[in-house]
Amino acid sequence: MKMNKNIFGWIFYDFANSSFTTIIVTVIYSVYFKDVVVGGGEFATALWGWAVSISMILVAISSPILGAVADYSRSKKKFLFINCYLCVIFTSLLYFVRKGDVAMGVIFFVIANYGFSCGNVFYNAFLPEISTQSNIGKISGFGWGVGYLGGLVSLFLALALLKIDVKLVFPMVGAFFGLLSIVTFVLLKEVKIPSKRTNYVKTAVRRLSHTFANIRNYKNLLKFLISYLIYNDGIIVVISFASIFGATQFGLTSSQLIFYFILVQLTSMLGAWVFGYVLDVLGAKNTILITLLIWTAVVLWAFFCRSASEYYWVGLLAGIAIGSSQSSSRVMLARLTPKKRVSEFFGFYSFTGKLTSIFGPVVYGQIAYLTGSQRYSILSVLCFFVVGGLLLLAVKEPGF
Repeated sequence: MKMNKNIFGWIFYDFANSSFTTIIVTVIYSVYFKDVVVGGGEFATALWGWAVSISMILVAISSPILGAVADYSRSKKKFLFINCYLCVIFTSLLYFVRKGDVAMGVIFFVIANYGFSCGNVFYNAFLPEISTQSNIGKISGFGWGVGYLGGLVSLFLALALLKIDVKLVFPMVGAFFGLLSIVTFVLLKEVKIPSKRTNYVKTAVRRLSHTFANIRNYKNLLKFLISYLIYNDGIIVVISFASIFGATQFGLTSSQLIFYFILVQLTSMLGAWVFGYVLDVLGAKNTILITLLIWTAVVLWAFFCRSASEYYWVGLLAGIAIGSSQSSSRVMLARLTPKKRVSEFFGFYSFTGKLTSIFGPVVYGQIAYLTGSQRYSILSVLCFFVVGGLLLLAVKEPGF
C-alpha cells in the first residue's frame, strides 16, 4: 500500500478519535456514570443503555440529510470538522459531572457521542475517494489498526491520570482528540467539483426521497444494510457494556479495566491489520462472516465465563473480531455504493446502523434491570450476530 498525504491524513483521524470510543464509551465514563453519577445498580445499567440509544436516534435522524448535503455541496470535510469539535467540547465538559448530576451526565454524553458518530459518516465517506478497489481493504484495515493504537496511547494516559482524579481523564480525551485531529484537517484534501448555487437542504431531501423510492434498484445494498442493521447492534452493545459487565460481574476496578482494554487493543490492532489483507483476498462478505463466527464464540464464552482471569481471554478474542468486522463492513458498503452518492449512502449506512443501535443497548439494559443480572442480557447479543450473519449470506459482493 503506497502512502500519501491524503491517506495518512485520513488514517490519522482514526488514531485521534479512538480515544473517545475507548475511554468514554467503553472503559472509563460508562462505569463512572453507572457507579458514581447514578450510584450503581442495574437501573443505572438501563439508564446508560438509554443514553447510548438517544444519541443514536439523533444521528439516525440527521445523518441521511447531512450526508446528502455534503455530497451536493462538496463539504464533507467541513461537516467532519464541526462534528469532531462538537464531540471534543462536550467530552471535555464531562469533567464537571459529579455524583448525582444524572441529567448533566446524560446530556453531555449524548451530545459528545452524537458528534463522534455523526462525524464518522463524513470520515467514512472519504474512503472510496482516497482508495482504489485493489487497496481499499488494506487502507480501511490499516485505519482501524492505527485507531486501536491511538486507543492504546490514550489508555496509558488515562492510567496515569486515574492516580490523581478520574475526572481529569475526560478533558484529556477531549484534548487528545481535538489536537491530533488537526493533522487530518491539514493533510486530507476533498475533491472539489463545481456546482451551481442551490438550496442544499431541499436538494438533499429530494435526492433522499428519490433514493427511498428507488431503493429496490439497489437490491444488494438493501440486503446488506438490513444485515448490517442487525449484526452491528450486537457490536454496539459489546462496545457500550463490556466494562460495565466486567465491573459488575467480576469486580474489576478502573485500573484493572484499563489494563484489560490495553490487552484488547493489541489484539484489535492485529485483527484489523490481518483481516485487511484477508479482505482483499476473500472479499468483504466472507471476511464479515468469519468475524461474526468469532463474535458468536465470544458471546457464548462470556455467558459461561466465571472468573476475571477468564474474562481477560474473552476480551482478547473479542479484540480480534471488533476492528475487522467494522472495517470490512465499511468496505462492503463502499463496493455496493454508486460513486456519485457516496456521502448520501454512507448517511444511509449510518442511519441503519444508528437506528438499530437504538434497540440493542435498551434491550440489554432492560433485561439486566428486570432480571437483576447482565449475564442473561448477553444472550440477546448472540441473536444479533446469528440473524445478521444468516441474512448476509444472501448478499452478492461485486467481483467475488
